[in-house]
Amino acid sequence: MSIWKYANPVVFMRTSGWLLRWLVPLTAVLMVVGLVWGFAFTPPEMRQGTTVKIIFLHVPSAMLGINAWLMMLVASLIWLVRRHHVSALAAKAAAPVGATMTLIALITGAIWGEPMWGTWWAWDPRLTSFLILFLFYLGYLALWAAIEDPDTAADLTSVLCLVGSVFAILSRYAVNFWNQGLHQGPSLTLMQKQHVADAYWYPLMICITGFILFFVTMVLLRTRTEIRARRLKALLARERMG
Repeated sequence: MSIWKYANPVVFMRTSGWLLRWLVPLTAVLMVVGLVWGFAFTPPEMRQGTTVKIIFLHVPSAMLGINAWLMMLVASLIWLVRRHHVSALAAKAAAPVGATMTLIALITGAIWGEPMWGTWWAWDPRLTSFLILFLFYLGYLALWAAIEDPDTAADLTSVLCLVGSVFAILSRYAVNFWNQGLHQGPSLTLMQKQHVADAYWYPLMICITGFILFFVTMVLLRTRTEIRARRLKALLARERMG
């Protein structure tokens, strides 16, 4: 069975509607459990004190800020190659969510960094590339809003997404590319189970899972809204012509 059948708006609406019935309550439970466990029931860390608890917001939001853009990149490439409207609308739907996550990561990173580094901001390679990524998000949203024709907007925003992907990758791997900088290396890797104590590891995993499901839920909801708006616009155009 071909995955491209989900590019059909009717199939997408039916499938996403079924998924959302399960995603919404599961997302709510995981996010509440993870954040309450993390902020209310984990002990202060020996060096960072209670400041360490900001990881339960900072790490998931930073991960999603980067990976949301990469999801937009995949959707944009599908649009450019196969011209499936659902993929372009999914990229558009993901942008505000990714921008919000990036902003949360920047703010929580500053709050976390001030007591650790003695400054709210430093022009560290990873921080700088992450800030530029946020500006690309804003540019992407502005470009969609500025162009009336949806296909032209999808084309131009897809090209912008290709360029911005450089900074998404830099945001993820800048610590590996440049040894200098204040930002520490990755706290979590696939090769090593943990760089943090179990007391923080388990609620952090729940938070990350909850944030991922929140992103998926919001993208599905916003894509459904974009499809309905596109249908309504087409109906209004037909009425004016008739």
